[in-house]
Amino acid sequence: MTDGQLDIERLQDLLGDATESGVERFGLSWPGKRRALRAAQEPTAATLRPDFANSLNWESTGNVFIEGDNLEVLKILQRHYHAKVKLIYIDPPYNTGKDFIYTDNYREGLQAYLAYTGQVDADGKLKSSTARNSSDNPHYHSAWLNMMYPRLKLARNLLAEDGVILISINDAEQAQLRRVCDEIYGESNFLSQFIWLNDGNVDQQSKIKGVHEYILAYARDAKKFARPVVIDPNVSDGSKLYRDRIENSITKNGPANPSSEVELPVGFPANFDSGRIQTRRNAYPHVLDEISVIGGRVSSAARLRSGWSSRNLLDLFIRNGCSPIEDADGRSTWFELRESGAIYMIKQRAQNQGHVLSVLRNMGTTKQNSSLLSSWGLEFSYPKPVGLIEYLVTVFTRADEDALVLDFFSGSATTAHAVMSANQRDGGRRRHMQVQLPEPLQNSGDATIADLSRTRIIRAGETLAALWKNQLRYDGEAELDVGFRAYKLSETNFSKWSISSDIEVDTLQRHLLSLRKGAAGGATIDDLLTEILLKQGYSLTEAVSSTEIAGLDVRLVRDQEGGIALLAYLDEGVKPAIEQLRALVEEAPRRIVVLEDAFRGDDELKTNLIQIAKSQGIEVWTA
Repeated sequence: MTDGQLDIERLQDLLGDATESGVERFGLSWPGKRRALRAAQEPTAATLRPDFANSLNWESTGNVFIEGDNLEVLKILQRHYHAKVKLIYIDPPYNTGKDFIYTDNYREGLQAYLAYTGQVDADGKLKSSTARNSSDNPHYHSAWLNMMYPRLKLARNLLAEDGVILISINDAEQAQLRRVCDEIYGESNFLSQFIWLNDGNVDQQSKIKGVHEYILAYARDAKKFARPVVIDPNVSDGSKLYRDRIENSITKNGPANPSSEVELPVGFPANFDSGRIQTRRNAYPHVLDEISVIGGRVSSAARLRSGWSSRNLLDLFIRNGCSPIEDADGRSTWFELRESGAIYMIKQRAQNQGHVLSVLRNMGTTKQNSSLLSSWGLEFSYPKPVGLIEYLVTVFTRADEDALVLDFFSGSATTAHAVMSANQRDGGRRRHMQVQLPEPLQNSGDATIADLSRTRIIRAGETLAALWKNQLRYDGEAELDVGFRAYKLSETNFSKWSISSDIEVDTLQRHLLSLRKGAAGGATIDDLLTEILLKQGYSLTEAVSSTEIAGLDVRLVRDQEGGIALLAYLDEGVKPAIEQLRALVEEAPRRIVVLEDAFRGDDELKTNLIQIAKSQGIEVWTA
């Protein structure tokens, strides 16, 4: 519907009507667009299986990590997470000719993923779920757009009414992405095209050295989107990340100014998390003592020698306990140590004068994030800096709201790290959800990017949890959520219709008989429960517990008030007696789910359960 009227041409596209109307209209078109649009509409036969072994703090966490193809995962998420995601940040492949992109063979998307991960035998007929998109390809842009279009279409459905999507991109596809987002999200919902100054730490393709990338920002509904909240820069020790308008300059040093020593005290801020700067005398400033940085702060006093242009302010900052200096106009000034050994002076406007600027400076570099990952034994090319994503998270979500942040091109899980870091700094309750394809890591045996992502979340969580406890945040009562529930994409656990209309009668009869058995072999009770909950519209972080009722092993899903929202009996190996089913009803859940196979074809037993439950106002659902 457009402006209250049925858009016939769009409807024809969805229905596959290729009739040419002959009417020219403004927009971006490319080969495969109609098929890409239909790919977003096609139902999925996939589900998610819990991966307890790769999870952390399963019972208490509100975070989720999903391993699988994001097109299928986005379809699975539609039921519960429709209009519930406050912020989506993605850093998709930039289509440089070296990046991997996802296949556009959508109809075999799940099968390709399963073959790719070794879950089924490819028999030489299924394509890999990723492919290189060389610039020599005549459909170079089309292949990338066909990959992005259905994913962006599905992502829009997940955004809350006041939600925002942020997309990192470079010059190769910036123009195409802008037009696609105008079409999907609406040109009137465009917020900004941020320019991130990346210091040139990117894979360089042009003969002109690029020092910037873009981040497109679109609102789900610009009329309901509130102006970004300006946060007090003194809210925590990590003030350098909470800024609405930053002006900064290097504290000029060298032989042009009188030479003198400055001692950096313990606690002097750095704009990188950890590392060491060795002593040197061949470059300014001279480093007289090795500088060690832990948790973004100098961990032992160290001397520097140079000619300082802002020596008086620097001394005042140190005497002030390395806290920002406020002037009469409400401007804050502070200093930061960089990995190069240089000291930067940073100035910030007063809070009531501030704006979120479209140019993002001094948010960290990919080199810094690579160094951080290397310190944890992880290698990843060109990861976005934590500071950049954390800043965006704090701009577009508030600490006092239970905001969900989704990244379905998770990569090295910088977004997960940034969300946890933002919560650590301001006590927020934000949750993150990551989706990552298990692409193989080069020279790492059987390890995948998904493995690296989970490891990075665990390492970052350990560091942030230690900071949280050391600072005795919130009287030590609240715990920082650094866990996550891990899931893996899989085929459905239940028998499904998989026969075309062009089939012989005997084959059709055999398939119909096979559908009498509901659950597929090999599925655990938790596998079945997860799929049932997704189909019923529950989230991936429900409060689920197992218990025994009248000798039956059942699963309980509780609501926020502690009541039983759903009670499930999913053991096909033990047929329940009518007395046991009465006991389930007596627990007064809102809904009872029983595996169809558990009835062993006893329709009378099934009917009795339905009637008993109905008399108590309880819904019965069989799977």
